[in-house]
Amino acid sequence: MTVRDNGVAEVQNMENMTRRGFLATSGVAAATLMAPSGMAFAPRNFIQGRDRIRVGLIGCGGRGTGAAFDCFNADPSTDIVAIGDLFGNRTEGTLNRMKEQMGDRCKVTSDTVFVGFDAYQKVLATECDLVILATPPGFRPIHFEAAIDAGKHVFMEKPVAVDAPGVRRVISAGEKATGKKLCVVAGTQRRHDYGYREVIKRIHDGAIGDVVCTRAYWNQGALWSVNREPAMNDVEWQVRNWLYFTYLSGDHICEQHIHNIDVCNWVKDDHPMKAVALGGRQVRTEEVYGQIYDHFAVEYTYADETKMHSYCRQQDNTASNVSEAVVGTKGTSDPAGRINGENEYRWQGDKPNPYVQEHKDLIDAIRGSGYVNESRTVAESTLTAIMGRMAAYTGQEVTWDQAMASEEVLMPDALSFGDHEVMTVAMPGKTPFK
Repeated sequence: MTVRDNGVAEVQNMENMTRRGFLATSGVAAATLMAPSGMAFAPRNFIQGRDRIRVGLIGCGGRGTGAAFDCFNADPSTDIVAIGDLFGNRTEGTLNRMKEQMGDRCKVTSDTVFVGFDAYQKVLATECDLVILATPPGFRPIHFEAAIDAGKHVFMEKPVAVDAPGVRRVISAGEKATGKKLCVVAGTQRRHDYGYREVIKRIHDGAIGDVVCTRAYWNQGALWSVNREPAMNDVEWQVRNWLYFTYLSGDHICEQHIHNIDVCNWVKDDHPMKAVALGGRQVRTEEVYGQIYDHFAVEYTYADETKMHSYCRQQDNTASNVSEAVVGTKGTSDPAGRINGENEYRWQGDKPNPYVQEHKDLIDAIRGSGYVNESRTVAESTLTAIMGRMAAYTGQEVTWDQAMASEEVLMPDALSFGDHEVMTVAMPGKTPFK
C-alpha cells in the first residue's frame, strides 16, 4: 500500500436527493458520481480541438508533488504548466524534480511559479485546464471554491475541510461544478482501485446479504514532524508542521483515517447519523505534536441502526492495521478484494496503481467518457470524520445534523505570517460542542 506524506437549510435539502442514483453501476466508472438525469456531458470547449491537457499544481509538498507525478503518469497528453506554494523552497524543489523527470512535458517557466498566500489565485489565473489541490486540508474549501469559480476541472486531495462550514462550502462549490460541467475527483483512491470496486459492487448486489456491521482501522506508528526553528513565526511553523494542528489537518482521524471511513460509507451507500467516541493524547505530548490526539475509537450509527467501529492510532511500537472489514448476514468481506461465505470471491485481476488510476479516470472524464464529480461523497466522508472528532473532543454523542450545522470555524479565510493562537488540547467532558 502506498502512503503519501502525510447554508444549513440548503444542506438539509440536499439530503433528500437520491444517493444511489448518482452511482455508476458498471466497469471502470463504478466508483464515480454520474451526471444528474437529463444532463448531457461534453468535453469543455477549451479541451475540444486540442490534444494536450494543461495542469496546474497548488501545494508543492510531498503530497502535491506525488499527485503531479501521478497525473503525469496517468496520461501522456498531460503537461504541467504552473505551480504554486506558500514556500519558495517547496516550489524550487518540485520544479527541479519535474524538469529532471518530466522532460519537455514540464512547461513551467519562471513566470508560472508562484509563492505566497495568493499563489493559488495566480495558478488559477493561468491557462491550466485542470488543477491539483494539495495544500494542507484547512485551505481546501477556499481553493476548491476558487478553482470552480475559475472554470477549472479539479483533482483535490482528501480531506476536503477541517470544519463543518468548510464542508458546506465544498458541497456548495461541488453543486456549482455540476452546473458548469466541471469534473472533480478526490484523493480517496480506494474508489478507483479495481479490487475495491468489484467487491463493493458485489456487496451492493447482495453477495454477503444485508450488511450488519463495518469496521475501519488505521493504526500505525508516528509520522514525520517539523521542529520549530528560532526564526519561524507561529504560522510558518504550523503550516510546515501542519499534521499536528487541527485547523490545518482536521486531526489524524480526518486527515488519514478518512480513507477507511470513506470505504465504510461507500459500502453502506450512506453516512452515519450519529457518533460516540473515545480519544486522547497519551504518547505524543511534546510541543512539536501541536494539539491533536494520538488515538481515537468511534462508534458510528447509520440510519438503519447498523454500526461502523472506527479505530485510528499513531503511536510507535504498537500493532499496525490499515484495513476495513464488512459483516453481512450471508458472509464477510475484506473490501480490498475478498468475500468470504456462500458467495466466496477473490479479486485476481490486474490492479493498476489507484493513485495513478484516479487521475486517469478524471482525465478520461474531462475528455468525454462520462461526467464525474466526487465532491459530495468526499465531503460527506470528511464530515463523518469530523463528527467522530467532535464526539471524542467533547465526550458527547454528536448527531449528523448537529455536526453539519456546526458554526465552529477552525480555518480562517485570511491567514498571514505572524502570531497565531491555536485551540488548547481538547478535554472530553470539558471542551464544549460548538
